[in-house]
Amino acid sequence: MMNSRSTTHRAARWILAAGAASLLLVAGCAATSSGSPSTSSPSMSSTSSSTAAGEVTIADTWVRATPGTDDPSMSAAFGVLTNHTDRQLTVVSATNSASDRTELHEMAMVDGAMVMRPISGGITIPAGGRTTLEPGGLHVMLLNLTTPIEPGDEVDLTLTLDDGSTVPFTAVAKEFAGANESYSPTSPMDSQMDMGSATSGHG
Repeated sequence: MMNSRSTTHRAARWILAAGAASLLLVAGCAATSSGSPSTSSPSMSSTSSSTAAGEVTIADTWVRATPGTDDPSMSAAFGVLTNHTDRQLTVVSATNSASDRTELHEMAMVDGAMVMRPISGGITIPAGGRTTLEPGGLHVMLLNLTTPIEPGDEVDLTLTLDDGSTVPFTAVAKEFAGANESYSPTSPMDSQMDMGSATSGHG
């Protein structure tokens, strides 16, 4: 009888030990499983790409209304460009919603006359600085207009920079008494600008 009880006790202890070992094994597997997400491979980690959005902004935008101007098929857009980066950027082209032709222009003194002409190399905006588009200076020309731009009208424009980014904006038309452009018949790429005693409707 003693041998039978001793055998029974040993069997019970063996069963208990085996059960405890199984529980430890299961717990170890569970810990390994729950810890696996925190040790993901670096090749699976997400990366973010930088975008040009917001690198250049434009404020105080307006476009010249055409009624009463010398050539109502032309207008110009103005504003203040701000470069928020640490590198120089250049406006290389532009489009507008009022016509199919848009040019970047500058004013230059040629043979004693102030001449408006396309600017070579585009309009630069210094790193961390500003460039003003204004009558009598740098500006965006809207050419081949087929309908008048009335005061209060809105014109959508998009500037393209040399890094491929774009600066879309909307300009409201305002009356402007001076800076009436007209193309010279002998030089279609240059325009004469009457500076006059202009007063801007720019708010």
